[in-house]
Amino acid sequence: MRPLLRPLMFVGTASDVGKSVITAGFCRILAQDGWRPAPFKAQNMSLNSYVTPEGLEIGRAQAVQAEAAGIPCHSDMNPVLLKPTGDSHAQLVLHGRPAGSQSAYDYFMGRDRAALWEEVRQAYDRLARRFNPVVLEGAGSISELNLRQRDITNMRMALHTGADVYLIADIDRGGVFASVYGTLALLPPEEKALIRGVIINKFRGDARLFVDGRRQLEELTGVPVAGVLPYYRDIHIEEEDSVVLRQKHAVHRPGAVNVAIVRLPHLSNFTDFAALERAGGLHVYYTDDPVELAEASVIVLPGTKNTIGDLLTMRELGVDKAVIAAAEAGVSVIGICGGYQMMGLTIADPHGVEGEAQTVSGLGLLPVHTVLSKEKTTVRRRFRFGEEGPVCEGYEIHMGQTMVDGVGGGLAGGSEALDRRGAGASAASDRRAGRPVNFPVVLGDEGDGYWLSERCWGTYMHGILDNQAVVKQVLGVDIPDYRAFRERQYDRLSEHIRANIDLEYIYSNLRL
Repeated sequence: MRPLLRPLMFVGTASDVGKSVITAGFCRILAQDGWRPAPFKAQNMSLNSYVTPEGLEIGRAQAVQAEAAGIPCHSDMNPVLLKPTGDSHAQLVLHGRPAGSQSAYDYFMGRDRAALWEEVRQAYDRLARRFNPVVLEGAGSISELNLRQRDITNMRMALHTGADVYLIADIDRGGVFASVYGTLALLPPEEKALIRGVIINKFRGDARLFVDGRRQLEELTGVPVAGVLPYYRDIHIEEEDSVVLRQKHAVHRPGAVNVAIVRLPHLSNFTDFAALERAGGLHVYYTDDPVELAEASVIVLPGTKNTIGDLLTMRELGVDKAVIAAAEAGVSVIGICGGYQMMGLTIADPHGVEGEAQTVSGLGLLPVHTVLSKEKTTVRRRFRFGEEGPVCEGYEIHMGQTMVDGVGGGLAGGSEALDRRGAGASAASDRRAGRPVNFPVVLGDEGDGYWLSERCWGTYMHGILDNQAVVKQVLGVDIPDYRAFRERQYDRLSEHIRANIDLEYIYSNLRL
């Protein structure tokens, strides 16, 4: 029987230094080498989430890391998820279920920190009994002195687990010597003793030019540099931080099918469009500029954590008029989750789920009404795109129910709802040629959206555009097998890490 390995943890000098991707890479490497790793991040803040097989919600990054490890994702891998609903408030998701909304001050300064620490500690302990090694990911910077006493994610977790900790620094943003030295200098002795090495990430150019810098950094800090990872553009791993959307702003490309994703302030689950970015003939970009939207062949209204607030922002920017005008001109308009809700006639929030209790008018593109509710739907789905189409997969994460106009209480979508739409749908139907057909039929359940035509439809189904059959029918292009594509990317990431990080050194520490 093989001896157990110590836990492995990756922390950062700052946010967005590459912790999530490197953690995914090591999950893949350990699985390839015959171990049974599992990812863990005690507290995550992200609008990009995923649904476990049990119907629980976790951060997308931990789902990606679990996939890289070759195991199903589980809520113990991310026991605390914060989903921002505004500049200072967030929904707290505990063990995959909503646990209320809190301000940042209440969350970090409240009396429940001890209880949250106990919850994340128990989640880790359960995971560690099932997998070895557990690969932990920190959050942000580990040297935030004002938050240290309230930490449930970084070095407190490292102390609890006894993990080998590696500090990641992003050399591409500059100041790598100051960031590494300052971070380590601010750690108390018992925490610094856990740091086994430094990983320099996103190095551009010839790594031989950093040989002296590597030596100087080791002499300055007394900590080995375990590797220097070159910057890459040809490995595609799904990321959870929407900061990557800033790199996807290039607009209208002549000769391509231009797919514009409306960039909402609280855009969630932007990985819904990762498969489209791989499709030949498609050009995907994100924008909130009405002029840039007017140049699109397809407009997608994505998911959002604040449907009403983002809809009102669209109106302030004139985005709503641009979307309506495009739809009237025959441009395809698709709504996913919150975007689907926006396409309807009204959105009501009687319980103040998103803030002030109110009812607002939607874009009027689909004859449906949405009522936001306190209960969250989190479920994986298997469905047919059309009555006789192939079986596809997706997942739902939403707080609300959508009903067809004029149909008492009926959920929008599914053959029953579409057969009973009646006069309430006529105004919207008359605006376009063609007879509406059945929307995707969820196997064993009601439908989840409304299909007006191939150029105008909405759904609650995240991941629907990962399915080849769906994209082929609605956009007329082929996309690669996205699951197989992701597997190839994990393998390429592991090769990249193996070639540039001293794995023998890391394994020698893990075996102690």
